[in-house]
This record gives sequence, structure tokens and C-alpha cells, in this order.
Amino acid sequence: MKTNHYLGALLIFVFTVVLAVGCKKENGFLDTKPNQALAVPTSVSDLQLLINNEAIFNRFYPALGEASTDDINLDASIWLSDLATDKNAYIWAKDVYAAGANVQDWSFPYQMVYYANTVLSTLPNIAVSTNEQSAANTVKGSAYFFRAVAFFNLLQVFSMPYDTVTSAQDLGIPLRLTTDLNAKVPRSTVDQCYTQIVADLIAAEPLLQDQPTSITKPSKAAVYGLLSRIYLSMDNYTQSLNYASKFLTLHSQLQDFNKLSQTAFPVYPNYSPEEVFHAGLLGYKSIGFNVAVDSNLYKLYNDPNDLRLAIYFRKLSGRIEFRSQFDRKSNASSTISTDEIYLTKAECEARLNNTSTALADLNTLLVTRWKTGTYRPLTANSAADALKLILTERRKELVLTSLRWLDLRRLNKDPRFAITLYRNLSGVTYSLPPNDPRYALPIPNNEIQVNPIPQNSR
Repeated sequence: MKTNHYLGALLIFVFTVVLAVGCKKENGFLDTKPNQALAVPTSVSDLQLLINNEAIFNRFYPALGEASTDDINLDASIWLSDLATDKNAYIWAKDVYAAGANVQDWSFPYQMVYYANTVLSTLPNIAVSTNEQSAANTVKGSAYFFRAVAFFNLLQVFSMPYDTVTSAQDLGIPLRLTTDLNAKVPRSTVDQCYTQIVADLIAAEPLLQDQPTSITKPSKAAVYGLLSRIYLSMDNYTQSLNYASKFLTLHSQLQDFNKLSQTAFPVYPNYSPEEVFHAGLLGYKSIGFNVAVDSNLYKLYNDPNDLRLAIYFRKLSGRIEFRSQFDRKSNASSTISTDEIYLTKAECEARLNNTSTALADLNTLLVTRWKTGTYRPLTANSAADALKLILTERRKELVLTSLRWLDLRRLNKDPRFAITLYRNLSGVTYSLPPNDPRYALPIPNNEIQVNPIPQNSR
């Protein structure tokens, strides 16, 4: 008998409650009896405990896209010893998963969705006092935010990139909007998926505080940053610029790299002050601690006064290793941060022919990355030239932050920026041309067995 793939989310739910029982006996919701099958939330505080679960909402974000980018370079010996899923994603194989494998890039985001749906479906049935209304708003807004994050991350891995011409026909992901684990949910179109994601974030925005109470919790600033990212992926530069500007009115802090230790590891013991939201990527070997970066990427840092050379990388036994921006769980991080938003705003300004503003945004960021007194502001003769500068700096700044795969997917639609990716392993060359169907990874076979939906062509 086949088991519904989403029962995994329910089992995680039960397991988490059991863990919590041992930690917070004083809470009635968590004070469950050992033989109780499932604790049912009955108060705002119960829902707060669910939505604050970092193990579900902040720790295991999809990483197969990042493992497929041109920023990393695995030695053949490391690649051969890797697990099948990571190994196959690295060479863009047609078949990626081992038989019966639990594809965590799929299952973990849908666990996030299940938890968010649990909160959203339960909250209307709870009597909320006046004193609890603010907390209830935060819980509800957080659930909308996390569901949007999960859906968007799934789209970047399992669907082709947004295209204004074909998005109404292109297949997206199943949009699970209820807690019914047995429901057969078809793949929505890419356009429908983006519409739902934006709607969730618009619903979240008035319910959340401007700034997060903790860097792992949602806020208005995080909503604006994510909306700016989403609209950029849709080539909607006016809206992306709008939300980037809103973000920067709430959070514009940049880290002066002159004040960072070039020998500390990790560079940030906790979080960068530029972050407004933090999560960790799944811990695949290809993007783990001391991952070797591509030599062509490293060559882009061609100014010795660029402090990112020392902060981001180290040379060890002939290898160039990435040594920054790992989170406290030793995984590459997925963040919404000021540096990304400055680069997004600069790109949008350039694409809208606001050359001087675009360069001002770019230079505001880069001066904080150069040795004090050595930075010479970048100039450009046209918006097109400014755009090239901005995209180069975007790649250099946002290494291993889960954004390179998104950028490859969207930029490949423009012949000026489309590139073919290559891997060379033990004398064999693998390649991924622009706009190839392999920019969407296969839907897990386990999912198709219990919820028959069309498979991606590879």
C-alpha cells in the first residue's frame, strides 16, 4: 500500500510536538500524553510555538539549484564519493534521484507549507482576546510569508523560469492550500503559482512588524525584499524597484568590510547586520564547508583592494575555497539582505534607463567592500554598460546565497547574458546550454506515484 508523500509532514509535526514536550512542560498544548496521536493547537500561543519552529521554517531550504551553478568546482574524487542526488545534479544528469529516494528539496518545503496551512486553518477557530491580537496577526502574517517562501523556492527548482509569453501554459508546482494530506493537487501554471505567492505576501505585509524580532522571523522588510526578488525573476523591473525601495526605507545598513577580521571563521559568529531574514540551505557536499569555487569566478575579483578576496575565499593546497556566509549549522545560507537589495535596485534602475541612480546604488554598496580610501566609483556611458557592471558585481557579491541559480535561469532568456555551463570530470565534459529543460529538476517519482502529475521533460 502506497503512503501519501505528505504524511511525512504530519510525522514531523508529531515528532516536533514530542520534542517540545520535554522542553516546555508548563505549556498546556505541549503537555501532551504519550499515547496522544496528535496535539491540536487551541490557542494563539500554541500556534506561536508552531510558527517559531526553526527546524521547519529556517533550516532546510532547497539547494539542488545552487549545487548546479557555475560557482562551484568539485574534484573528481569528491564528486565520485558524493550521494547520488547531489552527484547527478552537479552534472545536470537526466535522471537525478536514486530509486525510492526522499527528495528533500521537495519534501522540506512542503512540510513548511503544511505547517503554514495548519496555522492559517486553525487560527479562525480560536478565540483571540484583545491582548492577543498583535500576536495573532504576527502568527498569521508569518504563515503567509513562509508559505510564499516555500512555494517560490519550489518553483525555482522544479519549474522552468517565468516567461511573460508562456507562463499561463507552463507547468508550475502543486499549490497545496489546505491541510488535507490525501488531496490530489494538480500542477498549477507558473502564472497561477506566482499569483498565489504574491497574494500571500501582500496578505502578510500589514500583519507583520517593520523589523524582525529575530533574524529567523518574518517582517515587513523581509516581505518587501522577497517581493523585490520575485518581481525581478518575472522581469517586472518597475515592481521589483518599488519593493526594493520600500525595503531600503526600513533597512539600509551595510557592513564595512574594513571592520571584519580576515582570519575569523566564520566571519559572522551569528548573523550579518545586513540580513533581515536568515535560513540555511540543505547540506549537500557540493556546497558544504570549504567548497572549492570555480576559477573563472575567482578571477572576477581583479582588484587587490577588494576585501571580498580575503573575506570570501582562502587558498589551501592549490584550491580556492569559499569560507564565508555559512550559517550556524555549517550550511550555506539563504538570506534576504541589504547587499542583494542594493544590487536589485541598481539593476532595475539600469533596465529602466536611470543610469546615474543605478550607478549610485552600486557604488554605495561597493565602497563598503574596498579598503578604505582606495575605491574609485564605477562609471558607465549608458544604461546598457551600467547593467553589465551591475550583473558582474551581483555574481561576485552573492556567492553561495541561493541566488545564482535564479539569476542563471532569468538571464539566459536574454542573448546578451546567456551562457553555457560546463563541468570537466575525469576527462568527460558535461554541459548545460541556456534555457535547457534541465533548468527544471525532475518531480520526485514518489510524489508522482501518490499524486499523479506530469513529469518535467529532461
